Amino acid sequence: MRTESVQFFTEREEEFVSLLIGIGIKKHVATLLVFLANVPETSSRSIERGTDLRQPEVSIAMRYLMDRGWVRMRGESSERKGRPVKIYQLALPMTAIMDSIEKEKKREARDQLALFEKLQDHIR
Repeated sequence: MRTESVQFFTEREEEFVSLLIGIGIKKHVATLLVFLANVPETSSRSIERGTDLRQPEVSIAMRYLMDRGWVRMRGESSERKGRPVKIYQLALPMTAIMDSIEKEKKREARDQLALFEKLQDHIR
C-alpha cells in the first residue's frame, strides 16, 4: 500500500480564497489558484483531494488558468498502467498573477463607469 500526503487550507489561505471571490474571481478558480500558490507542483488528483473539488470543476478552472498563462501542465508516467498523470504548477509568480488580475479588474471598472456615464446621458 502506498501513502500519500494531502494538503489542506489554513485559515489564512481560506481568507485569501474569500478575498479573490470578493473581487469577482470564480470560487473554483480562486481555490485552485491559492492551492497551487502553496505547492511547488501537484497532480490533479491531489488538487481534488486538497480542495474538495470534483474532477470536472478542477478541469474547468484549470483550463481558465492555463488559458491566461498562469499555470503550466506536464504529463508524467504513472506508477501503474494507464494514462500519464497530469502535473500542474504556477507558470508565473503569484505577484505577477495578482498584477494581471488587478489590471483586468481596473479595465472592467472603467468599462462599467463608461456605461454608467452613457446611461446618465440618456436621462439628462
